[in-house]
Amino acid sequence: MTQLKGACIFGQSGGPTSVINASAAGVFQEALKQDCITAVYGAAHGIKGVLNEQLYDISKEDPYELELLKTTPSSALGSVRYKLKDLDEDDTDFKKILEVFKKYNVRYFFYNGGNDSMDTCYKISKYMQKVGYECRVMGVPKTIDNDLWGTDHCPGYGSAAKYIATSIMEIYHDAKVYDRGMVTILEIMGRNAGWLTAASVLAAYKGYGPDLIYLPEVPFDIDKFIEEVTKIYKKNNNCIVAVSEGIKDKDGKYISEYGSDLAKSKDAFGHAQLGGLAATLANFVKQKTGAKVRGIEFSLLQRCAAHLGSLTDVNEAYMAGQAAVQNAVQGITDKMVAFERAEGPEYKCNIKLIDLAEVANKEKKVPLEWITNDGTWISEKFIDYAMPLIQGESRPPMVEGLPRFAKLKKVLVSK
Repeated sequence: MTQLKGACIFGQSGGPTSVINASAAGVFQEALKQDCITAVYGAAHGIKGVLNEQLYDISKEDPYELELLKTTPSSALGSVRYKLKDLDEDDTDFKKILEVFKKYNVRYFFYNGGNDSMDTCYKISKYMQKVGYECRVMGVPKTIDNDLWGTDHCPGYGSAAKYIATSIMEIYHDAKVYDRGMVTILEIMGRNAGWLTAASVLAAYKGYGPDLIYLPEVPFDIDKFIEEVTKIYKKNNNCIVAVSEGIKDKDGKYISEYGSDLAKSKDAFGHAQLGGLAATLANFVKQKTGAKVRGIEFSLLQRCAAHLGSLTDVNEAYMAGQAAVQNAVQGITDKMVAFERAEGPEYKCNIKLIDLAEVANKEKKVPLEWITNDGTWISEKFIDYAMPLIQGESRPPMVEGLPRFAKLKKVLVSK
């Protein structure tokens, strides 16, 4: 097979994670080794960087800084939430992307993101095929939500799950120090899939977890919730609740909308902006019980905690980036890198490839059989699933007691 020679572009999209840059390191370090890849570019703010011709020359970066990407959180190149229109509706963006690809002789395109990012990948791949421009397009998975279809788990999830479980174990101790009782409500990310909130059961597995867990996979009843919280509070003089930000009532209305206007605003992909759920539920509980109530929103902390990263997660995120490049130069295109768990008692993660058409805009939810106790608890099957993903310690090198993160030069390409 004759190798395709040309430049590559790598972009990051969607919500950051603590290991998304480990995938960037995998792509960059592997691409720089490949003779058929003539230049390695990083797009500023995802697909917007391609459209605006804001491309960084990765060959100008210090190798040590690229290595530090493995333990640097968030999106080093900048991220974006930008939806490409359907080709039949408007091909303006696609024509511009093609123009840029031709101008810089881009023959490899790697895009790192979640559901919506795979949609972007898929559309670009189909357009390039339609116009006859040979370009290998590969999706690199990323999302703390763990909701990408077709993969056992997603880079970013293990570290976020580890942070959530650890933080809840710490909160557990703080919430029980006073002689006066308290209800603590923990709001955890998860729009339609409750994988992150389910990780709170790992804290309970160690003896320091919540009393109740609510996921968006099960309709939420506010009256039933108050009844369940009150029962535990009266019995124990304390109650800790873990709840997904995206829980909805039986009519599909976000519970966060009960007390906030945030959910009325939408992003480029039509998703409601969530937040404020813990405060909303805390007010309901306080009104009904008179108890002292504290609402805690984990917010961005759960996706940027590189100081508490899972080494398994970091290594797999890097492996995903490497695999995207290795498969592309071998002639593979139109795929997303995915993970497959090997059979047997020992955990092992293998690479597999999924058609972009199959994964774009699909969500993988927590199996209903893993949600127990009338929708308020998580089974041991989840614990068996999640425990291997949080193993190993990863943290940035420390300088004067503080983390040393990657500092990229971000030298813009000019033509």
